Amino acid sequence: MQHVTKNTLRGSAAITLKGEDDDPVNVVTKSLEDLQETVTARLDSIEAKSDTSKIEDRLKALETKANRPGGGKASEDETAQLERKAFGTYLRHGAQAPAEDLKALTVSNDEQGGYLAPAEMSTEFIRDLVEYSPIRSVASVRNINAPSVKYPKRTGITNAQWEGEAEESEESTATFGQLEVASRKLMTHVDISNELLADSGGTAEQEVRLALAEDFGQKEGVAFVNGTGAGQPEGLMTNADIQHTLNGHATTLAADPLITLMYSLPAAYRNAGTWMMNGTTLATVRKLKDGHGNYLWQPSYQAGQPETLLGRPVVEAVDMPDIESGSFPILYGDFSAYRIVDRLAMSILVNPYLLATKGLTRIHATRRVGGRVLQAARFRKLKMATS
Repeated sequence: MQHVTKNTLRGSAAITLKGEDDDPVNVVTKSLEDLQETVTARLDSIEAKSDTSKIEDRLKALETKANRPGGGKASEDETAQLERKAFGTYLRHGAQAPAEDLKALTVSNDEQGGYLAPAEMSTEFIRDLVEYSPIRSVASVRNINAPSVKYPKRTGITNAQWEGEAEESEESTATFGQLEVASRKLMTHVDISNELLADSGGTAEQEVRLALAEDFGQKEGVAFVNGTGAGQPEGLMTNADIQHTLNGHATTLAADPLITLMYSLPAAYRNAGTWMMNGTTLATVRKLKDGHGNYLWQPSYQAGQPETLLGRPVVEAVDMPDIESGSFPILYGDFSAYRIVDRLAMSILVNPYLLATKGLTRIHATRRVGGRVLQAARFRKLKMATS
């Protein structure tokens, strides 16, 4: 029977096997001693590698640096480099940029790093005032469904005679004619970037439509006052049949000619008349006085009632001429005798395909409207001249 005694001591541990045969035991003992030496050497090596002196030195160095003034903060150059890097990453990837880069960005617009924040784009547009003559507010306006409309006109009356008893009446002839008011076409188009349309959220297209409406309103206002009638409406001031009253002076407006002008019209037209002039002429008229020093201009004393000149309302039309030699700065009459016909209200057609390869959308705008003086006898104008 074999008896085994085992004693284990670190560095000097030995295992001895005793038995009947000493030679095999010696062999085993020798092998165990070699194994013990190997394990001991490896343990010593591990202890040598686990020396924390180097780690402690590094921690001490970091602690010393942190204790210095400003030692725990990155330098301004390093901070700027981090911000520039983060901003470049954001430009390339947008909201999908890494979270650590997004945190490094400054998104406020104050004095601390505000240079990285873009300016806010306001939805409010700054636009200049567009003035046009409000002829529509006093003229007679009709809608038509054809290119033009014809109005029958009586050009003369019968000629009745006083006859005695049993005498035959004489024949009279009634003459007739017609006036045609044709609709004229006003049109244009605007090319606008698709990117601007998309980025503005519809505001850009809305502004284009507003600009077209203001432009069309201004153009037709000019035509209703000074239109030639050839390819455009006939204007009030270009109608050759409207008579005029002389001012008596080429450049100085007087009060008496205004009274003469007003009462040169028949009472039926005069009592329904309205004055029309521009703002410059209106300022001069408001300074006119009668022989007793009273202003001809009468202010309104009741809400909703217009201010008047010689008891009749005034329309300020920016397209009327100024006071100068040979001009006609003032018009008076019954404006229901000026007929405006609307064939087509402003039509907007958006064409995104025509210029799609250029990234543009074309917006077409068309307006069909006409105007003409139906009865020139209802108007009279003032001429700045002596003869």
